[in-house]
Amino acid sequence: MFEPIGGSAPKYTGQNVVNPLAAICAAGMMLEHIGEGKSAQLLERAVMEVTGKYLKSLAAGKMGYSTTEVGDLVAKFVNELSL
Repeated sequence: MFEPIGGSAPKYTGQNVVNPLAAICAAGMMLEHIGEGKSAQLLERAVMEVTGKYLKSLAAGKMGYSTTEVGDLVAKFVNELSL
């Protein structure tokens, strides 16, 4: 099973403030487990880019970006790194 250690954060439902990186990294672990190492590495590098250059904090509501925006940033870097 691959899931973020903090759970689903139900008290933040619909607020678009939760940090999605734990869930994204869990997906990366799943990719590695199923033999998609290159994809897992791209995802990890994208997360490192986002955390290193964009987020003010990893705490819910304090990232400087919404949940959706953080996910979009990771997706953008995965795309750029895979070219």
